[in-house]
Parts: sequence; C-alpha cells; structure tokens
Amino acid sequence: MSGDYQRQHVDHWHQQGAVLLPNFFSAQEIDPIYQDYERIYGTSGIGSGETLRVATDVATGAFHPKQFTNMDTLPYEGGVAMNLISLHPRLLALASELLECEKIHLYQSHTWAKFTGDADYDQPFHCDFSNHTLTVPAEDPSQRTVNFVIYISPVTDALGAMHYVHKDDAYEILGPGAVGAPPEHQEALQEVQRSAAAPAGSVIAYSIDTFHRGTNMTAPGGMRYTMTVSFKRADNANIGFHVWQHAAHRPWHQVMNHGTPEQLACLGIPVPGDPFWTPRTLGQCQKRWPDWNMQAYRDALAQII
Repeated sequence: MSGDYQRQHVDHWHQQGAVLLPNFFSAQEIDPIYQDYERIYGTSGIGSGETLRVATDVATGAFHPKQFTNMDTLPYEGGVAMNLISLHPRLLALASELLECEKIHLYQSHTWAKFTGDADYDQPFHCDFSNHTLTVPAEDPSQRTVNFVIYISPVTDALGAMHYVHKDDAYEILGPGAVGAPPEHQEALQEVQRSAAAPAGSVIAYSIDTFHRGTNMTAPGGMRYTMTVSFKRADNANIGFHVWQHAAHRPWHQVMNHGTPEQLACLGIPVPGDPFWTPRTLGQCQKRWPDWNMQAYRDALAQII
C-alpha cells in the first residue's frame, strides 16, 4: 500500500464513492506544472474578478457554457511533467487498486482553469456517467471508473472547491441506484454535501456514480488550476471520453518520448511482447517517433524470435 494512501482510503472510496487525498503530489512535482498553467492561462481571467451569479429556478446552480472555458486535452503545450502527471506511477497504482484490476486505460485527461467573474460556476448535483457512457454505471466496481481531480493550485471553498455527497447520504435522499438528482432534491443534497477543499498537490478521487457539483468562485480575483483525469478497465468499451488518436498533430512527443511502457499501455499502446510488435511495426513506429526509446519492445521481440 502506497504511503500516499492507506487501505482505509481505498475502502472509503468503495463504500462512499469519493475520497480526498491531501498532498498526494509533492510541491516539487506540482511546481513545474503550475508554471506551465500560469504561462498558458495566466493568473487572471477575462472577467471582472468579482463573483458572478446567474439567477436560476433551482436551489443550486445550472450548467453554463462559460463554466467550461480554459480547458485543454492531453497532450498539452507544456513540459514533460505536465504531460505525464496523468500517468504518474502512483496515480496508476491507485487507479488499479480502486478499480480492482491490473490493466487500466486512461480515457480522460483535461486541464481546467477557473477565474472569479468569468462564469457562475455553481452547478446542480450530478453524476459524470451521462457523458462517459451511453448506458448507466455498472454494478461491478471494476466496470465503473475512477475520476481524479488533481489540484495544481490550492483549492478552497472561496476558490470553487468541488462539493460531493457520500453514497449513504445520496441513497437516503434519492433512493438506492439513483442516477439523477431532480430539482426538488437539490437542496436536501446541499445540506449533506462535503467540501473537497485541499492544498495544491492534493487529489479527490470519485466514482462515475458519485453525486457532486462545481461551486462558485467568490474570492476576489481568484484563480483555480486543476486537471481532471479518469481511468477505466482496459477492456471496458462501455466507457469513453477522449479519443487520443484524433489529435495526432498535437505534441504527443512529450508523452511518447518520455513515457514508460507501463504508462503508454494506459493509452492503448501494446506492451513489449504483445503480438502487435513485429520487426515491421517496430521499424515503422521508430520512423514515426524517432526519439522514442523502444529498446524494451525490441528486447521482448528478440526473446520471442
């Protein structure tokens, strides 16, 4: 069991659907990523810097397109640290343990920079399955997902910390197996919500069927840098979000040239020794990515031949 989390954290995630892990990453690991965010997104948004509120007809907020600006998808126009934090070995180990399977795939990785006044970030309670699958959350935990929010900057309640509801509390209000939270239950959920406020380097892990919501930015001139990262079992075709192959023009060399075989396998790249690898495919991939160290793949093929 990693020093970054204990058995009780894993058990809590399975029982309640979410667990907060403060300081999962060190300042040394986060600092270069923060600098990339600062260069890409700046330190202040285009808004007034004063809290923006939009009138709605429900007890909590609503979804607005402006909430989803300042987002980008892996690979990023940043350094190696920014591009590989989604595939950090400790994160992979935790995802594998939470999903109770060895082979996992990264299917979502995107940045999100929020600034006070750019939008009203208050959202209603919801689960993430609606745009991750065309069905509903599976009963088998290994067929669900684990979603992480990585804190690149400190996140307080005044800086729009995510709020979530434990499964036991959600069941009591909505009933077991609920996949939606009607407007008439939003206020009751708000009364039992928990804050995911935590320092930079922290991680909140939650399941595809965990009710949660974004909250508004109220700190004057506030900014919030996070990265959302999601994993599924490698053979689970029922779950999806990003299609990595559609963005071949983006800086994939930051991932391909620096990722380990284990990390690249989480993007669907066959591991060394897989039948996909032949002298021809090795040669072609080396031409496509001339700086990719493919020695492990060559060594595995040599043992087979």
